[in-house]
Amino acid sequence: MNKWVILVLIGVFLVSFSEVKTLKGTWQYCGGKFNNKLSPAPEGYTQQRKYTDTQFEAFLLEKGEKPMKYESGTYTLTADSCIETQTYSMQESKLLNIPVHYQYAIRNDTLVLNGKLPGGAVIEDYWKRVQ
Repeated sequence: MNKWVILVLIGVFLVSFSEVKTLKGTWQYCGGKFNNKLSPAPEGYTQQRKYTDTQFEAFLLEKGEKPMKYESGTYTLTADSCIETQTYSMQESKLLNIPVHYQYAIRNDTLVLNGKLPGGAVIEDYWKRVQ
């Protein structure tokens, strides 16, 4: 086999394992699981998260209405972990200013978050990239 072909194959292999440094973009909730029970995306409105390099804002979007921010905070990524800290919540929240650890993966255009909330609930959320 040509040495250039081998080098290209090695390069492709290494790039496939490159670490994601940011979730930057807009992601829309597609459903998931809450305590191992399916939890579909809501009907009648959508939920979106907008991530910058270190922060996120979450919005409820309803046709004919202005987007309503219901949550915001900060996040950090490591190899397969995402730590989110909610710094604002529209409603009373037991998660305010508490770092929550998630395992994350990006599969094609979908962000998958798996974790255990401080109250003990186990979640698996699916967010599809829209921008």
